[in-house]
Amino acid sequence: MVIERFLDTNILLYGYDLDAVAKRGIALALIEDGWHLLGRTAISVQVLQEFHVNFTRRGHPASEAATLTGDFSLWPVIDNTLALFRLGLSLQSRWQLSLWDAMILAAAQTCGARELLTEDLNHGQNYGSVRAINPFL
Repeated sequence: MVIERFLDTNILLYGYDLDAVAKRGIALALIEDGWHLLGRTAISVQVLQEFHVNFTRRGHPASEAATLTGDFSLWPVIDNTLALFRLGLSLQSRWQLSLWDAMILAAAQTCGARELLTEDLNHGQNYGSVRAINPFL
């Protein structure tokens, strides 16, 4: 199965944000698509880590965060590796990104995703083989 898109952490977080009603609806639809088309939407270990930290910072129990990250682990998950880190450093330099954004982009490229759904990169910009899409615009 071909991975079509990669979801950044903010997409997952908005899916559980009761204060961001409009963004929550869009994020939930993207998450549901990830379940309906299992194997076509990827995330990374970094996304799982960031989700867990930010979800619990917002007052949710760590046990709920652990359950959700366990569920999301059924999707294709790109591991943090030395090769991924080196690619992230290269992309950071090439595109003048923060290391964390570059690592998300590296994970999206590594899994072959054509789209990276995120608020954090320039909407519509092609970063090599991956196009950044802000679904909230």
